[in-house]
Amino acid sequence: MPIQSETELYGPVKAFFEQLGYEVKGEILSCDLVAVRGEEEPVLVELKRTFNLPLVIQGIERLGRSERVYLAVEQNRTGKAPYGLKWNELTKLCRMLGLGLLVVRFYKTKAPVVEALCDPGPYTLARKRRHTVSLVQEFRERTGDYNTGGSSKVKLMTAYREKALLCAHFLYHEGPLQPRCLRKLTGNQHVTALLHNNHYLWFKRASRGVYELAPQGEKALSEYAALLAAILEKRSRAIVTATEKTEAQSKP
Repeated sequence: MPIQSETELYGPVKAFFEQLGYEVKGEILSCDLVAVRGEEEPVLVELKRTFNLPLVIQGIERLGRSERVYLAVEQNRTGKAPYGLKWNELTKLCRMLGLGLLVVRFYKTKAPVVEALCDPGPYTLARKRRHTVSLVQEFRERTGDYNTGGSSKVKLMTAYREKALLCAHFLYHEGPLQPRCLRKLTGNQHVTALLHNNHYLWFKRASRGVYELAPQGEKALSEYAALLAAILEKRSRAIVTATEKTEAQSKP
């Protein structure tokens, strides 16, 4: 059964810090728990039954009094974090804010257990260059804005799906083709891998080195007919623009 009050967290958290050699007192200048060890920076702990935004705000405010601030919450018997999140996601949030995170597990037949998921301290976000490159590449390879931001549980029109649709379109209208022909028609230099991987099962081998459209591919053309029309129109406009630019540059 979940705890009824954050005061139930005080005893286990106090014992946790006392075992580490701290002297602990409760409710010091609006701080739920303060732990002091020698001349070290004091540790401040904010207690809440569950992880929520008010707790995070409290923790941030307490950073004005000490660099060592923990948030302490109950971890229920299922071990699941609130709001459908994961504990490592909440831990990352706390780290980014410079806060520590303690979870307290209560048992029927033994003493509560306190675990520090992270300790307070400065945090530097390590951005991975390849992730940035992938993001920009996906943005640029999409021919238009075909998804509504905030959508979930719907099929998204990705750059990969666009390329697969183009292949399906040409296979439908031109019949079985070799990858090199599709490469020329679509402008996709990685068309061989796309056909080989066949992620959506839209294609099948007609013969060695020749591909044709599978029934799933025909269904996809019908399902995405409106989007495909928009993709083809933008593609056609881009080709016309590029041609006009080339002609203009070739004129004396």
